[in-house]
Amino acid sequence: MSKGVWIAIGVVVVLALVLISGYNSLVGLNENVDGKWSQIENQLQRRADLIPNLVNTVKGYAAHEQEIFTQLADARAKMAGAASVAEAAQADQAMNSALSRLLAVVENYPTLKADANFRQLQDELAGTENRLATARKDYNDAVQSYNATIKRFPTNIYAGIFGFKDREYFRAEEEAKTVPNVDFSK
Repeated sequence: MSKGVWIAIGVVVVLALVLISGYNSLVGLNENVDGKWSQIENQLQRRADLIPNLVNTVKGYAAHEQEIFTQLADARAKMAGAASVAEAAQADQAMNSALSRLLAVVENYPTLKADANFRQLQDELAGTENRLATARKDYNDAVQSYNATIKRFPTNIYAGIFGFKDREYFRAEEEAKTVPNVDFSK
């Protein structure tokens, strides 16, 4: 074989190796995004599991606050039925809003605030909210890295060939940007 054929074969092999390496890198980044999303779902599930216990504790003290319990149940159902990042963000906002109202009701019941079971549940919920915030940040960081990679040249060429698409960021709803009005004067 001539020298030109060997050079052509060498170029094809190098291009194939670059393509394979790039594809594997995109698969790894995509799986990282999926893993970070599952951590958000994990923390959302943990929160959803804690809420019935918290609600039952509060119900014993505040039986007439039925509207808040209904809102929490509805928010929990939305969270369980979320099929996309945007739906999960909306459900998360509904849950945060309902929890804020529940904790405002708690302020009207000093004996409830002193209840050890309630305090433990409230602490677990606060810890879950912190883990959830961290999981959201980690997910968005992974999405940023993935999205940036599939947009860079030459990766954008084979990302398009293999069907890698932008991933959606976890974004807060507009209502979350409004500072809640908390009034303890009642």
